[in-house]
Amino acid sequence: MTALASDSPLLKPITVGDIVANNRVFMAPLTRGRATDDGVPTDLQVEHYRQRARAGLIIAEGTQPSEVGKGYTNTPGLHTDEQQEGWARIAEAVHAEGGSIVVQVMHAGRMSHPDNSGHESVAPSAIAPKGAQMFTKGGMKDIAVPRALETDELPGVVADFVNASKRAVAAGLDGVELHAANGYLLHEFLSNGENLRTDSYGGSAESRARFVVEVVTAVADAIGAEKVGIRISPGHGANAATETDNWDTYAELLAQINPLRLSYLHVLIQPDDPTLSKIRDSWTGELVLNTGFGVVSERDDMERLLADGPADAVAVGRPYIANPDLVERWTIGAELNEPQPATFYGGGAEGYTDYPTLN
Repeated sequence: MTALASDSPLLKPITVGDIVANNRVFMAPLTRGRATDDGVPTDLQVEHYRQRARAGLIIAEGTQPSEVGKGYTNTPGLHTDEQQEGWARIAEAVHAEGGSIVVQVMHAGRMSHPDNSGHESVAPSAIAPKGAQMFTKGGMKDIAVPRALETDELPGVVADFVNASKRAVAAGLDGVELHAANGYLLHEFLSNGENLRTDSYGGSAESRARFVVEVVTAVADAIGAEKVGIRISPGHGANAATETDNWDTYAELLAQINPLRLSYLHVLIQPDDPTLSKIRDSWTGELVLNTGFGVVSERDDMERLLADGPADAVAVGRPYIANPDLVERWTIGAELNEPQPATFYGGGAEGYTDYPTLN
């Protein structure tokens, strides 16, 4: 690669809510399985995020707001004092390097297993992800049919999101991203394939959007909308999601949360998907685009997406796994380290904090 021009849109500062990012190369949330069994962030995670503080914004890994919301082994939580203290150490380390960091609050919904969470999984409807399995301490196991949440349980789930978000701010993090994508709980409520409810939270587009709107509104009221982002992935089949032709639901969602003036909207979508232009036309705030689920994000492609207008910033995943100094490497056109897939999930420092930087 050649060096970037000094006026490259990748290197321009951007303000998202309360955060002034030094560049537009955001670090996407990446589940890596390095927390304790109790969901407490470890010293390894402190170092991992510290190393990547030059990202315009770090969007930290999916973090459960409750025990029942836990999906995978060794993922962090934000519902106990010990977990909050772990995140406080991460926030302090990133800020000491001049970086900014938000945490992605993620309730796994049906993408869970009792061996990991200690609880029966829950979802908007009792529909299992077809053919899906979950890694547990006892190996790979089939995901069971989840229990459909009762209507009177939903305010408690909203409260879990609020509690985790308040803990994030108390820990010194710069805000939260609410995970309404990739086939997890909030996405399941939006999806016309996973949400078959007959109460006021299912059926019409407005009803399918209602629960997510309630979560977003409650969290924005609790910590300030300028500290809240949201991630969506319309039509994406991650984790066996079967959502199809569901734009009306997303149009309803965006129409209702637009007036809140959130920090940003994070969209997982391919740039040639016609839904992206509909989102861009509907969303008045900052749009963070992530095209890399299943495809590695390339620098020049990311630059074009910014220059041509669909995105205000880009979220990059795997290149940040192997390149703590990704922005510096992209800036001067340096060769990138290759990520080691065998060390993506679980384990120790290898493939996590031992990738070399240019200096």
